[in-house]
Amino acid sequence: MSYGFLEIAMTPSVKAAQAKMGVDHFWQNFKGHRAFDRFTIDEAAFIAERDSFYMATVSQTGWPYIQHRGGPTGFLKMVDERTLAFADFKGNLQYISAGNLAGDDRVCLFLMDYPRKARLKVYAHVQQLDVEEDTALTRLVVDPVYKGKVERIFRMRLESFDWNCPQHITRRFTEKEMAAAVRPLRQRLEELDAENAALRAHLANQGAL
Repeated sequence: MSYGFLEIAMTPSVKAAQAKMGVDHFWQNFKGHRAFDRFTIDEAAFIAERDSFYMATVSQTGWPYIQHRGGPTGFLKMVDERTLAFADFKGNLQYISAGNLAGDDRVCLFLMDYPRKARLKVYAHVQQLDVEEDTALTRLVVDPVYKGKVERIFRMRLESFDWNCPQHITRRFTEKEMAAAVRPLRQRLEELDAENAALRAHLANQGAL
């Protein structure tokens, strides 16, 4: 059966490592079907909730390079079932990812949902576009409210994706997520403060009598 992501990742040295650890038979006899060459509504929903991801590229020296990409929630867009795109904002002016992708268009994305301990990894090929090159795509990926300066558009053609197990992912929460979690507690505290104030006022009036 098919396991698209591992068919890309499983090089001879990876197979040798699996054999050394005694798990090579598990993958050789894999009976499932995990081609995962098209996104479904599950991936669409997951991607739409992300406000950041990690992107790995390969330099001309063969060294890998990983960069964090962030923006407003949903800034990584699923254009169709095999295409992702996002606006690349001005950063530290090193342009390492952009330069690497000019020489080798392959990319690997890691999308993390820390509160739910979920991780989506994506293999894709990247095309770098000028902002004016595809105006419809630019309108789709650019958030007019976000203050980041857009320098280019990255359009990614899916090769394969896979979901990782949740082991060893430590839960982390954003400021927005924490605010939502404690909102009921804050509301209850405000109610208790109001009740205490009313009780103190009542007792004060009783004493005045």
